[in-house]
Amino acid sequence: MKYMVIEKYETEFINPIIVKKNENIIIENEKGSYENWFFCRKCDGSNSGWIPGEIIIKIEDNYGIISEDYSAKELNVEKGLIIRKIKEINGWIWCECENTKEIGWVPVKNVKML
Repeated sequence: MKYMVIEKYETEFINPIIVKKNENIIIENEKGSYENWFFCRKCDGSNSGWIPGEIIIKIEDNYGIISEDYSAKELNVEKGLIIRKIKEINGWIWCECENTKEIGWVPVKNVKML
């Protein structure tokens, strides 16, 4: 499914968290701007970022296990850019830029279905 960017978006996360299936994480914050996204930190302390609740299996207190490989990479997009949706989760689209083939997250509010 193709979308057009209707509002520019720039990420504030230069070094996004990337986790592998079955990796343990620490859940630091359960309240974000978007529903069911959790701010998490890798157990080795190397990185942190937002992870959708759908892929976190809580094991106790503020610890969890990731159920699938995941990258929090967000795309910087300009108005008019065409993207191809791969999947949508909690107000964000995991997509591929048509011209650069770069893959990452873009807020749904910044795009319009073609």
